[in-house]
Amino acid sequence: MDQGNVRSTGTALGVDVVDQRDYRPRRGPMAWVRKHALEIAMATPLFLYILFFMFVPVFQSIYFSFVHEGTSSFTLDNYRDVMGRSQFGEAFRNTLGITAFGVSMEMVVGMGIALMLSRAFHGRGIFRSIVLLPLGVPTLVAGAAMLYFVGFNGYLNEILLDLGIIDVPVYWQQSGVRGMFIIALADLWKTIPLVVLILLAGLESIPGDVYEAAGIDGAGGWQKFWHHTIPLLMPSITMALILRAIDAFRIFDIAMVLGGQAIPVMSSFVYSDYRAGNTNTAAAAAVILLMMIVVFVIAYIFLVERRSEVNR
Repeated sequence: MDQGNVRSTGTALGVDVVDQRDYRPRRGPMAWVRKHALEIAMATPLFLYILFFMFVPVFQSIYFSFVHEGTSSFTLDNYRDVMGRSQFGEAFRNTLGITAFGVSMEMVVGMGIALMLSRAFHGRGIFRSIVLLPLGVPTLVAGAAMLYFVGFNGYLNEILLDLGIIDVPVYWQQSGVRGMFIIALADLWKTIPLVVLILLAGLESIPGDVYEAAGIDGAGGWQKFWHHTIPLLMPSITMALILRAIDAFRIFDIAMVLGGQAIPVMSSFVYSDYRAGNTNTAAAAAVILLMMIVVFVIAYIFLVERRSEVNR
């Protein structure tokens, strides 16, 4: 029967036949909105937060970094001014050093703790709770508490003196490798639970059959770790590494507590410039910090992730 004649044929036979053309699904933006109304309502607050608290400030900073103070004329003087200061170079080096020290130590220590907590032993739940405690400590409090350990008369100098490693107390809170290490160490204690959580979740997602098969093939503990655990854990390692590196590049409060202006970092450099009323140069320094983070993430993805995909 010709579908175009459904209505007329049905009427002629005395039977009410519904025209199927009236029930074609409606298409268009409003139909899509009605269909996904719940998802849109749930995602809208996050979208607005990202838009107004992330993208808008970032684009404003980029704009202010390329214009003269109080005008809209294009210039690169803000970047020349920032890069011409000796404190900027010091802050740049300190930020890179703290990130390198901190992320390296966090990944090594975090991996060790995660491997320990992934094993079944009595009281494992209590130890997992203890590891998470630093997350509940405010960063300023953690930095102030760290002063008792790394201060001139702190516990670190006492331990080194007792072991005979040093003859006189060391002033750790100065710019250079010592200051980078101390700030990275303080940041390690505060943020290590996040790394442990990410790596522990990745370890527990690895099937036990992988290790059983490796044991049957004669693989030892180190061989299982290097050839099975690490490759299967790479997605978790990547996530932890990128999250912690981004956070380390932006380090501010704990560096201000431990070092102040003696150990400048990029965030404290931006803060000091902004407080001094140099809005445009502060914006230029903030954009440079943003580019440092972007370059690191892109370089890691292209150099590490692509290499791991080729090896697979």
